[in-house]
Amino acid sequence: MENQNQKFEFLFTPKRNKIAPAIGRVLIAEPLLQGKFFTRSVILLTEHNHNGSMGLVLNKPLILNVSEAVDLLPTCHSPIYLGGPVHKDHLFYIHTLGNKIPQSYPLSNDLFWGGDLNTLQELLENGEINSHQVRFFTGASGWSLGQLEDELAENSWVVSMLSTDTIMNTESEKLWETAVSELGRRYSHWIHFPESLILN
Repeated sequence: MENQNQKFEFLFTPKRNKIAPAIGRVLIAEPLLQGKFFTRSVILLTEHNHNGSMGLVLNKPLILNVSEAVDLLPTCHSPIYLGGPVHKDHLFYIHTLGNKIPQSYPLSNDLFWGGDLNTLQELLENGEINSHQVRFFTGASGWSLGQLEDELAENSWVVSMLSTDTIMNTESEKLWETAVSELGRRYSHWIHFPESLILN
């Protein structure tokens, strides 16, 4: 018997756009993509080069806050997000603080990745920044050279661009729908489908 997911797959197959993966762009999961980390996920690309790609899942918050997970940041009660299945013992962060955090890497004109943790800790302790200016992740998502391109060819993802305001301030449970909505009308039907089409 034909698998129901395969039967309806044509409804979900992304119409390939002309946006190539690049640092600062996002990957939007197609509706039937399954997995603990990637179902209805939106991933911000932080690296994309000849070695492969890396990114952070933006919409999978944990029940822990930063102070409960990171000894170095005892006064930070912001939520911490599950960035992906690799480097799960690493802390990553994105922010809008620019040169206030030395050694930050620009992802766009107003969004940055990483930087000096001691400076960030000092700014947090002094109350000079708020939770809307920085987001923390444990773990990341990684692709070896050519792997992401293969997944794009399989229509697992659509590449898009989101504003920094959308990335930093949209509620996690609404981010995938928001990102899909910004793709335009030809993707709008995605929002109304269940995560699985397996029928009894």
